Amino acid sequence: EKHVVRVADARIPTTHGDFRAVGYQSIYEDVEHVALVRGNIPGADGRGENVLVRVHSECLTGDVFGSLRCDCGPQLDAALDMVAQEGRGVVLYMRGHEGRGIGLLHKLQAYQLQDSGHDTVEANLQLGLPADARDYGIGAQILVDLGVRSMRLLTNNPAKRVGLDGYGLHITERVPMPVRANAENLTYLRTKRDRMGHDLIGLDDFDAGGSLR
Repeated sequence: EKHVVRVADARIPTTHGDFRAVGYQSIYEDVEHVALVRGNIPGADGRGENVLVRVHSECLTGDVFGSLRCDCGPQLDAALDMVAQEGRGVVLYMRGHEGRGIGLLHKLQAYQLQDSGHDTVEANLQLGLPADARDYGIGAQILVDLGVRSMRLLTNNPAKRVGLDGYGLHITERVPMPVRANAENLTYLRTKRDRMGHDLIGLDDFDAGGSLR
């Protein structure tokens, strides 16, 4: 069953070069998503194979305000740069994923709990919310609509692979994202690694102040 419809396709010039911004509307929810597309996704043979893809969860605090509590902003910037360098790929920006799916205000409440000593997982659970409430089914449908059939997925989160591997999609490779640690997000990153299974290569190379040893 189709859960999303394409409604717009426009050129977006960025500091990383030109992308197509393809806008989608969820059919059953009042949520909009956008895919930043570089190059010919189906490819010369029309098969859409081995496309470099980043599925990025909305993060107002990190992506827009430059919050140092997470690594979302630097990851988005790195993904756009990597796709631009590749010359062909998709950065899919998933709305409704704020705070791993719990919403902006709940995320701010979770920050309050983190400031009193809870880690990011404990804070969500204290609020009676799941550690991760994201669903990638709509993202998979968008990628299929764009012509992606197999992809090299830009992520440090193995669970994202499980969420996207379906809908006629095949993940041929998981491409690691660079780790951007600082004094404010080091505990957050360690929690993602130790409690959520994220593969954060090189995290132990940072000291307590977030500087490389």
